[in-house]
Amino acid sequence: MSFEIIHFRGADKILKKKSMISDVAMTMEYIYDSLDGSLYRGELLRCALDDMGWRENGTLNILDGRRYMYKGFKHGVAIDGSFSAYEFIIEGLARLQIGFDKGNIEAGILMLTAKRSEKSPYGSTVDMVKSEIELLYPTISLPVSVALFNLGEPDLYMGEDKNGISVQENDNSGIEKAVSG
Repeated sequence: MSFEIIHFRGADKILKKKSMISDVAMTMEYIYDSLDGSLYRGELLRCALDDMGWRENGTLNILDGRRYMYKGFKHGVAIDGSFSAYEFIIEGLARLQIGFDKGNIEAGILMLTAKRSEKSPYGSTVDMVKSEIELLYPTISLPVSVALFNLGEPDLYMGEDKNGISVQENDNSGIEKAVSG
């Protein structure tokens, strides 16, 4: 599965009321398609959210006069996240909670990587998210949907031996042999 969305505290009802259930699902699918196997995910994520209408100018700010920004915003729903570490869950929820407490957003969507250490004693990522959301209440009380992504490793072509020539950094002899026949 490419991604999984888990709703907490009535976030699904808010998205349904705003007729955004399919919009959110299509956006998450587009993000997955754009980022799976990619190396530079930040710019690709911004482009994907922009393509799907989530990067409205001036609405991304978390705090007025500061550079803290959500990844996306649409119809009172903010998107934030990180695909580099699951532990962003705390920071991401705090950022969304600030917008909720200030009345700037009605719900949030937090995008996270589902990948964790194989040695983790905490069970599945879904179970861990459910547990942590409950443990953080009442500090984190906003309606939130958590999207867990299983993004593939970046496709790196340097040094691959599949259908090409592996070339060391300072060794051009492999290229010379291939060119000469």
